[in-house]
Amino acid sequence: RLGSVIAYFTSAKFLLYLGHALSTWGDRMWHFAVSVFLVELYGNSLLLTAVYGLVVAGSVLLLGALIGDWVDKNSRLKVAQTSLIVQNSSVILCGIILMIIFLFKTQLLTLYHGWLLTLCYILVITIANIANLASTATAITIQRDWIVVVAGEDRSKLADMNATIRRIDQLTNILAPMAVGQIMTFGSPMIGCGFISGWNLMSMCVEYLLLWKVYQKTPTLAHKSAKVEASELKQLNVKKESDMKPAEGVQLIIEKDVTAFEPQQEKEVGCAARIAEPFITFRDGWVAYYNQPVFLAGMGLAFLYMTVLGFDCITTGYAYTQGLSGSVLSLLMGASAVTGILGTVAFTWLRRKCGLIRTGLISGVAQFACLILCAISVFMPGSPMDLTVSPFADISARLFENEPLPTIASPEPEMIFATGMPNLLNGSIAPANGDPEMSPESVPLISVSLLFAGVIAARVGLWSFDLTVTQLLQENVIESERGIINGVQNSMNYLLDLLHFIMVILAPNPEAFGLLVLISVSFVAMGHIMYFRFAQKSLGKQLFVCHTPDPKAAPDSSPPGNTSTV
Repeated sequence: RLGSVIAYFTSAKFLLYLGHALSTWGDRMWHFAVSVFLVELYGNSLLLTAVYGLVVAGSVLLLGALIGDWVDKNSRLKVAQTSLIVQNSSVILCGIILMIIFLFKTQLLTLYHGWLLTLCYILVITIANIANLASTATAITIQRDWIVVVAGEDRSKLADMNATIRRIDQLTNILAPMAVGQIMTFGSPMIGCGFISGWNLMSMCVEYLLLWKVYQKTPTLAHKSAKVEASELKQLNVKKESDMKPAEGVQLIIEKDVTAFEPQQEKEVGCAARIAEPFITFRDGWVAYYNQPVFLAGMGLAFLYMTVLGFDCITTGYAYTQGLSGSVLSLLMGASAVTGILGTVAFTWLRRKCGLIRTGLISGVAQFACLILCAISVFMPGSPMDLTVSPFADISARLFENEPLPTIASPEPEMIFATGMPNLLNGSIAPANGDPEMSPESVPLISVSLLFAGVIAARVGLWSFDLTVTQLLQENVIESERGIINGVQNSMNYLLDLLHFIMVILAPNPEAFGLLVLISVSFVAMGHIMYFRFAQKSLGKQLFVCHTPDPKAAPDSSPPGNTSTV
């Protein structure tokens, strides 16, 4: 028994989990802290945080396909190590720059009329954005490629590994911000910068070693399929449609190994062709994504990002305006992590009982049913929704009546450090229940309670559905295109996420939040309708027939190969 325990702790699977845990812990600490640092630096205004969020979303949206293409064209170890070093080095450099700004902010303000300080802000946002792009590359290569190779042909093992990765994500989402928040609360922002820089330096060294060990223990990681040309891909799809058997493994399409190719002389490429290459890659990536048999499933997942019904700064800021304290919100976030972990457990159980595609259907129905509570909450006592108030009243007042830009009130910085919940709805962390004389305690909590009950319960279906689509992409995208297809999927996710922030910017007042809730529920419904259409095409008349599939074959997880029908 001791030998089996030691074997597990030294296996490639466990080392992959350990590396992912270290990586996500550092990621979550940084993503939480950088927003707070920018708020603290810019006179307690949300301007820099908003600019940072916009730059990050826009960069992944535009460069997602290019990052994925780079992942596809290079060896697995090179991609993983390069993205790891770039990501952690960028965070360390950012931390050092932020420490310098915190120490010498007064002096920097006086130099060159404050332009040097502005340059520092631009530098921080640029480097932080590079770190995020490198993090995207890491996520694509480890979570969408390495994990498939380590799992081999065993789909049940792949499902279990995906679920474990998500459980790690759920725990670090809660614990990492709490840890760094406490450090900044009882220490200072500068100490927080130093801690995060030190953590990333240590983590980078350990993760680098873990990647090397996983690579050594999994010889198949050294072999990577070559990029398949469009004409060859069309022929392969025809072959897959006519010859594919349900019991074939994860790799459903016959691929060419890089080692099988003779080295070819590189053709001379002109300057114009080099300039056009990124644009052609961008176009080809989106076309390839559209032609995937799992296109509708991926789009369904992306539509779930167009929502305010999550534990981001939007919904938590709204909750604070309705009288919920920071401690209560922290407990609610903890509850959402628990239900998210339950979602990963439900995924593995449902997949064994009903198959992968049906698991997505059941998860979608469960999520939407829970979100009905959120829609009902809009019309319950305590809801500030007022259709007589224009959703654009707040923004038009600022544009045409020269009202000052929103700022975060400075008396309670520990509230931000402890929970990371500045209110983006009205730009202030002071409660705003419509009536300035009304205290938070006097607001009925029925509406906000139903809202969060629905959001928390829906996490079970949400994470189960997320895992379903993730595994569908892993199993049905050919190895040579995993990077670019998942890069475009990330771009789609960011696009819908960006639209949800634009929606909030256009209607930021609490009276309009009810409308945002109803729009969010509608987009979730549309996402699941797309998935239903995908499932209908894949399973046909067997759609609602639940059975226990062969754990390694899982025939119902393989959609038809004719991409022209999607």
